Amino acid sequence: AAGRVVAATQAPQSGADPLDSSRWDDMRRAFFGDAPVVFDDRIAVTAPFSAEDPLNVPVAIDATALGAVREVLVFADFNPIVKALRVEPLAAPAAFGLRLKLQQSSPVRAAARTADGVWHLGGAWVRTSGGGCTLPSLGSGSAEWQQRLNEVGARLWPGVGHGDRLRLRIVHPMDTGLAPGIPAFHIETLEIADGAGRVLVRAEAFEPVSENPVFSFDLPAGIGT
Repeated sequence: AAGRVVAATQAPQSGADPLDSSRWDDMRRAFFGDAPVVFDDRIAVTAPFSAEDPLNVPVAIDATALGAVREVLVFADFNPIVKALRVEPLAAPAAFGLRLKLQQSSPVRAAARTADGVWHLGGAWVRTSGGGCTLPSLGSGSAEWQQRLNEVGARLWPGVGHGDRLRLRIVHPMDTGLAPGIPAFHIETLEIADGAGRVLVRAEAFEPVSENPVFSFDLPAGIGT
């Protein structure tokens, strides 16, 4: 892919969509209803300017500049299934990453809800050849994935990001249901807890997350000690 860029909107504002998407009005009605929405440059969305592989588009979100965040939604305007991930940073910084599928070039957005009920939006256009949502997963045609389904590989980097950074890879086909003859089958809920059982992050995944998904989450410093 071409060089990665961080794209964000200008100063908090509630006017026209800075990414000039023809589907923004649909996105607003679908996700936010009558709730206040502002475009906010404190939401950093890092993504490729041009993604060579529409099945694995890396996206990183950092909403920590907002302070306390109740939830973050990640979605792509022009995907046939728009919503990709919902994250509740319960006791962790609001910073995480994922890989997703894109059906065509699209704005990829992150919307963070603060305690006052306001949604703060950042985003970036990602150009791609497309087709990522309607192609069958490689795992769906393999007998091996049934034996390794939900197998998790993890690594923790102390002192990286806003504390410690956890990276997870989960064996799962993440089928969207849009490929002929293959039903939807995807991870629904993921929780990260500390040694005492306290849930630090809760995530709700949807069909556009990539096959064998890779997630990263910033966690409170010292969590690995």
